Amino acid sequence: MTQTSENVTWLTQEAYNKLRDELEYLTGPARTEIAAKIAAAREEGDLRENGGYHAAKEEQGKQELRVRQLTQLLENAKVGEAPAADGVVAPGMVVTIAFDGDEDDTLTFLLASREYASADIETYSPQSPLGAGVIGHKVGEDAEYELPNGKKASVRILKAEPYTG
Repeated sequence: MTQTSENVTWLTQEAYNKLRDELEYLTGPARTEIAAKIAAAREEGDLRENGGYHAAKEEQGKQELRVRQLTQLLENAKVGEAPAADGVVAPGMVVTIAFDGDEDDTLTFLLASREYASADIETYSPQSPLGAGVIGHKVGEDAEYELPNGKKASVRILKAEPYTG
């Protein structure tokens, strides 16, 4: 999974391959498709009132932004192993915490960069206050992190397992 330390992002081989494949698609077939959409919309006439043309140009802009993001991410990537299943919180793990020691008030999330975000599980970045606060703590330990208002919050680590999704 991922961990950013300075500008380095750690990725499993599987994650690296998936992101590299996405980049290859976006810089190859996807660019050809969007260029064809723009050309077809341009042929429809007046560009000022051509919704299809403007939509295609906007799509092209979003696509090129993603290309830049992926290029930068992969340039700074280090391929490594998934985290060990040793109960120590690390990027690439599904973590369950209890707020203020209340076993009924829990949150389970994936500790990873947004490239791993999915509809299946909430994702917190290792650089987020909660993410940074729990990294390195073991199951059963308490961790503290800073809230946006500057106050401190305490959580207990209930579970930490490598993400398999």
